Amino acid sequence: MCNSTFPTEFLLLPFADTHKLQLLHFGLFLGIYLAALLGNGLILTAIACDHRLHTPMYFFLLNLALLDLGSISTTVPKAMANSLWDTRAISFIGCVTQVFMFVAFVTAEFYLLTIMAYDRYVAICKPLHYRTIMTSRTCVNMAAAAWGSTFLYAVLHTANTFSLPLCQGNALDQFFCEIPQILKLSCSGAYLREVGLLVVSVCSVFACFVFILFSYVHIFLAVLRMPSQQGQHKAFSTCLPHLDVVSLFISTATCAYMKPPSMSSSSLNLLLAVLYSVLPPPVNPLIHNMRKQDLKDAVWKLMTGCF
Repeated sequence: MCNSTFPTEFLLLPFADTHKLQLLHFGLFLGIYLAALLGNGLILTAIACDHRLHTPMYFFLLNLALLDLGSISTTVPKAMANSLWDTRAISFIGCVTQVFMFVAFVTAEFYLLTIMAYDRYVAICKPLHYRTIMTSRTCVNMAAAAWGSTFLYAVLHTANTFSLPLCQGNALDQFFCEIPQILKLSCSGAYLREVGLLVVSVCSVFACFVFILFSYVHIFLAVLRMPSQQGQHKAFSTCLPHLDVVSLFISTATCAYMKPPSMSSSSLNLLLAVLYSVLPPPVNPLIHNMRKQDLKDAVWKLMTGCF
């Protein structure tokens, strides 16, 4: 495989050396995956069925749940299958698909979190103009722009990454196909095009982060100026879940990609990858259900109606 420019398959990093531990990881990932499916599925169904939740805030939350389902479904099922069958292989086409889908879903999620920050900014800082600014058409256009731009972005990244000649074998130091690990296999100097695209990506992510920070500075200033504690509590109840999700997203991704090279190891890379790619999808529904009383009531009504 070392002499092949385009390998027919890649070898992923296993979670353990013995098959018994691999089965343990299969059971753990199965539980996490089912929790993500259940939590996000309940949110999707509750928002779709309860007309009281047909607002811009919950429309964006519905999109966030779809992205969480997409991102965890891109990586975890293949990892579970490899653990169950005690194998490491993933086909070249499977790896390309995994890179494309993961980049698209994760990037769209961050863009959507930025849009949700703007929605909260308008709702709290400009409440009298909220209905005229955040119309149904505006919300749909913003969500479509987030989905469409990130899928185009994923096409560019994926095409650029897999157009590079690979001269360093086919073994990836990760449990799923990840661009930084694939670049390590490329020929010397051939990855400079992708590095340039990554720099543009970092600038875009930084701009979104600054926008979120700017929005919440104005939001907190507006909340502190509210005369009643009830108004402050209601405003915080709509903002804190989003802020928790943003903090979880940024902190796990920062730990994974911004750690010093001296701290890099296969086991640490594996742990950090699980934290930023597997942990958020099942945790995000819990955050929103605990913080948003109207969503909690809708989910509870849905569950009691089913059982």
